[in-house]
Amino acid sequence: MLRSLDKAGKITLPSPRFATRRPGDSKGVQHLVHDETPISCKLKELQPLRMKVVTSKEDWQQFKSYIDQYHYLKFDRCISESMAYMVCSHDGKPLASLLFGAPAWSCRDRDAFIGWGKDEKKRNLNMVANNSRYVIYPWVVAPHLASHILSLISKRISGDWDKKYGHQICLLETFVEAPTRFRGTCYKAASWLKVGRTTGRGRNGGHHNAIVPEKDIYLYPLTKNWRSILNR
Repeated sequence: MLRSLDKAGKITLPSPRFATRRPGDSKGVQHLVHDETPISCKLKELQPLRMKVVTSKEDWQQFKSYIDQYHYLKFDRCISESMAYMVCSHDGKPLASLLFGAPAWSCRDRDAFIGWGKDEKKRNLNMVANNSRYVIYPWVVAPHLASHILSLISKRISGDWDKKYGHQICLLETFVEAPTRFRGTCYKAASWLKVGRTTGRGRNGGHHNAIVPEKDIYLYPLTKNWRSILNR
């Protein structure tokens, strides 16, 4: 919290006595050399896409390298349950990386849309996953690729989650820094629902003033009865 306030210019922290890792710091993430041969084609020329859940040490090193180099938030440590994917073309050319993890605890517009009170949220928050990182590599240009990947992920992620953690999920969320940085185009094209905007007080709340940029809130239900499941 103090580091967030310092970054926002609300307070000034003294210099650290010891070197520590800050969120988004690439320290410890090795930047691997990748093939950056330009890919510019139609989506059908890349299909069928190959999606791999990141599990091995080697795959994690590659995944972290891609995220840290090409996502504006860089790679940050995974906390709690998480699921990472790497997406390739049918012939194995790397195209994109996605990371899903723990949802935000504090999100007023999301909670209102779901119909959550504190008790329901406490019981069922683990049924929601947050798409915290998504990057199409900068040398890849293929119209509709980003939304197509989101559609494919939505069909399999609950099963992947169940296989890894022993329970399914029924709702995805993401936060898009719009309109200053992004427009949320691929989420809209993949039928995600824009349900509001954050207050800028961080994913866990607890602040009276904005300490991070406001973001649009998008949700994607994975089942027809998602609202009743989340309100049990």
